[in-house]
Formats: sequence, structure tokens, C-alpha cells
Amino acid sequence: MSAHPKEATEDELAPTETQGYKVGQSKTVAELAALDQEDESLQRWKASLGLGPNAAAGGSKKVILKTLFLSSPTLSKDISVTIKEGVEYSVGITFTVENEIVSGLRFLQVVKRSGITVDKTEAMLGSYGPQEASYTKVFASEESPSGMLARSGTYNVRSRVTDDDKQVWLDFEWGFKLAKEW
Repeated sequence: MSAHPKEATEDELAPTETQGYKVGQSKTVAELAALDQEDESLQRWKASLGLGPNAAAGGSKKVILKTLFLSSPTLSKDISVTIKEGVEYSVGITFTVENEIVSGLRFLQVVKRSGITVDKTEAMLGSYGPQEASYTKVFASEESPSGMLARSGTYNVRSRVTDDDKQVWLDFEWGFKLAKEW
């Protein structure tokens, strides 16, 4: 089955592979907490990461997206999915990790206009341990296109978050338009 011409394909949303990189063996939070019990300083460091002796996993690994946001110094608080042309902006996400460590978390995003890819973002988020507090990551600033041609259509976006195990934690489509004003 072929993808709709405006949608990002699976190939476009596949993370870049680093030649020679091999994903390490996964260990549970409990297994990591049990390592090197005799090293007091290492145990303190692991406790600061949430890997202390009481770090019992309560289920399977989960990444929960809380928000995907757009920020700009000129952005008004009342925003729909319209981006002001020629303005600098950043995309960011807020998420939590539950139960086990997630390694190699990545954000991928493909922007298309009239079925043609006009932008692709791939950002490494890193590895995260489980905790109640949310993590927030803001990506590098970009400048939105400007001019009459840039304002003449709708931009289709597909955003995805994956990890080293190729688990897809988020995959959704959205869109925006460009305008002279917010």
C-alpha cells in the first residue's frame, strides 16, 4: 500500500544509522541498581539518577509525550496553527519516562508542502531514566519561510519519537499555514 503523496514515508522517518554503533545490552533499573554494591560513591551517583536500592520497576518501559510546542520570542500567547513568516522559532517536547530506562531517544520530523519535502529535522534527545518529573527538550532555532509563495499553501508535518530499540513512542500528523502575522 502506498502512502498518500502528502504524507511522510517510512523511509523519511527512519532515524539515521551511525556506522559502527551497536546498541548495548538492555538492563532493567533493578539490575543496574544491583551492580557495584561495594562502591559507595557509585551508589550515590546511581541514586541521584533514580537507580538506588529502592528502584524497583513497576512495569514495562514507557515514554509519555506531554506536549509538543512551538516557541518564538515574537509569539503571542493566543495561537492557532499559524506561523508568522520570516520569524525565528523553535520546536520542543515535554515527556516523561516510566518504569525503565529508555536509551537513544530521537525526534524526527518531516515537513511537506504539496507533497514535496521542504524540511526534515532529526534530533537526538538522549537516554533517560524513569522519574515523575517531566523532561523538556527544545530543538535548534529555525527561520520560517517568507514571501507570497510560502504563504500560499498548507504545510503537512509528521512527527515521530523513537528509541535505540526502534520502538515508536509517538507518531502523528499535523499541519500549519504561514501568514504575515501571528
